[in-house]
Amino acid sequence: MFSDRVLNIELSGIRKIFDMAQGEVINLGLGEPDFQPPPEAMDAIREAVEKGYNKYGPSKGFPQLREALAQKFEKYADITAENVLVTVGATEGMLAAMLSLINPGDEVLYPNPGFVLYKPHTIIAGGKPVNYPLLQENEFVPTQEDLQDRITKKTKAIIVNYPNNPTGGVLNDENIKMIIDLAEDNDLIIISDEVYFNITYNGEPRTFLGKYDKLIFLNSFSKEFAMTGWRLGYIIAPKEYVEQIGKIHYYTVACPQSPIEYAALTALDKSGYYSKMMVEKFKRRRDLIYELLSKMDGVKPNLPKGAFYIFPKIELDANPVDIVKGVVKNGVLCTPGEAFGDMGKEHIRFSYAASEEDIKKGMEIFDSVLDKYR
Repeated sequence: MFSDRVLNIELSGIRKIFDMAQGEVINLGLGEPDFQPPPEAMDAIREAVEKGYNKYGPSKGFPQLREALAQKFEKYADITAENVLVTVGATEGMLAAMLSLINPGDEVLYPNPGFVLYKPHTIIAGGKPVNYPLLQENEFVPTQEDLQDRITKKTKAIIVNYPNNPTGGVLNDENIKMIIDLAEDNDLIIISDEVYFNITYNGEPRTFLGKYDKLIFLNSFSKEFAMTGWRLGYIIAPKEYVEQIGKIHYYTVACPQSPIEYAALTALDKSGYYSKMMVEKFKRRRDLIYELLSKMDGVKPNLPKGAFYIFPKIELDANPVDIVKGVVKNGVLCTPGEAFGDMGKEHIRFSYAASEEDIKKGMEIFDSVLDKYR
């Protein structure tokens, strides 16, 4: 009755664990800022509705929004509005890109642990997902050997995601050059998911933009402006890629949401301060949760350099999934590392997109649950 395509896709186990929570909970699990969108954007969306921006818009996005996005990133790459496709979230952009580029049997490299969409999107496109490891001892950055060993004549693309979910890892210039050199040597497309682009704690973001011709850059307004529920993202890519990906985009969603685009344009123009404010608060929270985890016996935390996740290794004779279940039953949401791939099975992901008070309470409960296994 159902297609092999859909039967080969497994639902994420994250929700099953979250469903165990009862009553009020401390949410250190879901991956979204704990802020509302900027006030300028909130005002703008109301204004857009009142002004009549309630109809279909251009399929590739408002021209003025595409132009504003091109200007935002022109310091990194020589791009124009024709290199920009506005999508219904970066998720839709990723799937449209995969459906536009991957043929049946093509292999796609993706990170393990990694964001839960990469493997199913590859399968939906008819490709073969091939994972590469991200290890804490390597600061959750792939080695050249690990990537090279997985490249075959069938490899079509490599997905990279930095700043990284679930680990908080980032790339340096040397890492980026290594990946680009491998891609050039093997004629690969790089699909760079950079939705946490602006959330870094050690200076200017590192990006693949402007460094490689066969690049698809994905970003969104979800993390930068706390607009997760508004579902607006974008692709930056060579013009010919935008044209082809735009076909799938058109026949999937027709166009982005007009009032949301109006508000996003306002945010780009007036709300840069808001994103900086969030990053400053995330950094304080990162320092707090890292300090608290560092004091716990049997826990080896990493110091995240980007995004708003920490991915500590559990060095106890215990299954982290069982630990997570115990933590959730005690009112704190967190995520077992294996939800992001088997290379994460010794880890737990905590989001620190939460108040400092909630982080302190959550870590206190986590530590008390660990006592059972010490």
